[in-house]
Amino acid sequence: MLFNVPLPKRSAAWIMWNGSCVWLPIWNTMFLDRKATDAVLSSTGYFHSQMDKAGIPMRSSSEFTDTLAAPLASEIDELAERSESLEQRIASLNDSYETLKKREVELTEWRWVLREAGGFFDRAHTHTEEIRQSFDNDEAPLLRDVEQQSHRGQNGEAQGQQSFLEMNIGFVAGVIPRDRIGAFERILWRTLRGNLYMNQSEIPEAIIDPTTNEESHKNVFVIFAHGKNIIAKIRKISESLGASLYGVDENSELRRDQIHEVNTRLSDVGNVLRNTKNTLDAELTQIARSLAAWMIIVRKEKAVYDTLNRFSYDQARKTLIAEAWCPTNSLPLIKSTLQDVNDRAGLSVPTIVNQIRTNKTPPTYVRTNKFTEAFQTIVNAYGIPKYSEANPGLYTIVTFPFLFAVMFGDFGHGALMTLCAAAMIFWERKLQKTKLDELTYMAFYGRYIMLMMGLFSMYTGLIYNDIFSKSFTIFSSQWKWPEIIHPGQAVEASLKGDYRFPFGLDWNWHEAENSLLFTNSLKMKMSILLGWSHVSPSIQSIVHRKN
Repeated sequence: MLFNVPLPKRSAAWIMWNGSCVWLPIWNTMFLDRKATDAVLSSTGYFHSQMDKAGIPMRSSSEFTDTLAAPLASEIDELAERSESLEQRIASLNDSYETLKKREVELTEWRWVLREAGGFFDRAHTHTEEIRQSFDNDEAPLLRDVEQQSHRGQNGEAQGQQSFLEMNIGFVAGVIPRDRIGAFERILWRTLRGNLYMNQSEIPEAIIDPTTNEESHKNVFVIFAHGKNIIAKIRKISESLGASLYGVDENSELRRDQIHEVNTRLSDVGNVLRNTKNTLDAELTQIARSLAAWMIIVRKEKAVYDTLNRFSYDQARKTLIAEAWCPTNSLPLIKSTLQDVNDRAGLSVPTIVNQIRTNKTPPTYVRTNKFTEAFQTIVNAYGIPKYSEANPGLYTIVTFPFLFAVMFGDFGHGALMTLCAAAMIFWERKLQKTKLDELTYMAFYGRYIMLMMGLFSMYTGLIYNDIFSKSFTIFSSQWKWPEIIHPGQAVEASLKGDYRFPFGLDWNWHEAENSLLFTNSLKMKMSILLGWSHVSPSIQSIVHRKN
């Protein structure tokens, strides 16, 4: 039924939710400002994502009893101002926390570089033979200088440092992701033609990436080379592969001072980081107590605006006019609802409902409940029935799960499926309030389909005499085997007089050589009968509608 209704602004959305109406935009000349509503909706989404990131649970919407009340305009304005200030506060704390976390990671990596580099420098100063063996003598004049210096017999760190200065040896120290260390070494070796000395070691603890909050395993490296140009190339290659470079002093005394300074700064950053995290969690916990109610209010207000934008505004009478389709038997409910809204709002002007005669084809509306909803969704996936056409969703309640059972046909597995579906139905109210993952939600949405498939599979399993791929001997077989069986001779069973197997397939068929041929023939003939029963109503509908 198509009807025309002029009514006050905030009546429309309630009727749309409760009267099963399809609103039609007439002229769509009125555009209501939803900037504040969209801003609050964006803020609530930001709060929810931050709470998920911090692991803070949100209070369930079922705990709020006054969420059905229509929000006032002042409530939306206050909520918009509050959410904006809270979002700025949370964003500021979050930025500070991420900045401090990055600084903590940098200091942690620097400390590991200082620790490991000390050992690298000691080995480089005292074991020049190891360095010499890492180079090719024809392509690495740097090593000949090192070898000449080592023949002087200078021992100790001071003499080693003096030799580095004389030979103009530079170094690069830093950390790099462990999965890139192999490529890093190969690129350096091919680019510099082996004219370098590299040492690296693994960092035993995982480094938490502050951006993705994922663990990353890294290695510390120190590379010695001759000349500023080679050092510059090493730096560019390191940074291109995602390495972080840090400054390290050759002098052991200065390195100890650096480590002490880094530890002090790490302690200070850790204290500030903990305080920032506690403040951020406290703010999010406070928001979590009311966020569900805010989301309901904002979504409700947005739905009101979306509905009102489908109305036409009469400037002369200062009323909203809408056209909508509704089921004929819902018209009394719509009229009584409008009257109730007028009485509660204290309006002196009544709301008028006019039924319009039209030759337009009405949209299809199918009433569903929690049992038939999933079956109707399957039908709608292939095509929505036309208006006044027989709805195949009713037949699908039986035909779809039974056709599955014909293929499945196992009593044991069907019983397990039935139990799973029955468990979801038993706890459906609790599961409806729980946030489910995609796979679990899909199974929960089709719980009644699973129930019917399980029941029909148990039935066809009895027909096929199949339970967990085994036969069961409830009744005695109608076939008897010869008393004397010769080895290698084909054995044929014979019927036991007038006795016939009471129900389903005789269990002796599972042991016969032609078992597969017989059972496949049985299922094929059943499929033909079921296919004919499915096609026949469709043919009748096509003939009746001449389409």
